[in-house]
Amino acid sequence: MVQSSDTDRESAALSAAKVDAWFIREVLPLEAILMQYLHHNWRAKSEIEDLLQDVYVRVYEAALTEIPHQTKPFVFTTARNLLINRARREQVVSIEAVADLDVFGVAMDAPGADRIVIARDELRRLQTAIEHLPPRCREVVTLRRIEGLPRREIAARMGITEDTVAEYLANGMNVLADILYSAPADLRGKP
Repeated sequence: MVQSSDTDRESAALSAAKVDAWFIREVLPLEAILMQYLHHNWRAKSEIEDLLQDVYVRVYEAALTEIPHQTKPFVFTTARNLLINRARREQVVSIEAVADLDVFGVAMDAPGADRIVIARDELRRLQTAIEHLPPRCREVVTLRRIEGLPRREIAARMGITEDTVAEYLANGMNVLADILYSAPADLRGKP
């Protein structure tokens, strides 16, 4: 029985070493773009460093079970879910604090005017960014991310391979991320 527990400890140590190497090789290089994502999507800038560490903890702990095949989508999905959970927690109001919710006079599910204006502005920025993509790249991004078509169907429709679709999609998403999350720049070319 002693040999079994020693084997388990050695296996766990090897697994942790493998996760450590993966984390350093695959996750840490994403820190700059992850920080931009957190800055863009979280209003309390003083909490960004804590959020980053929470993302790292969640990613690392999940990798101890199984290292994800696609690191970047996994890290950003983890970050998005963390932000959603934090936002939900902040919106919780105790029932004692507000005895009658009708006092507010607003529909609870309807976004405020400021949220509508911000959403419209973000949609305009996204549309402008998409218009700056190369034509084939734009077509692939539109078909996959907006229309939700599978890669196989996009490849058949455009007469290209699925690998080419994946390449166009990756390049397009990287360009969009650079445009949308980098320092503000006027995309219309005005100084």
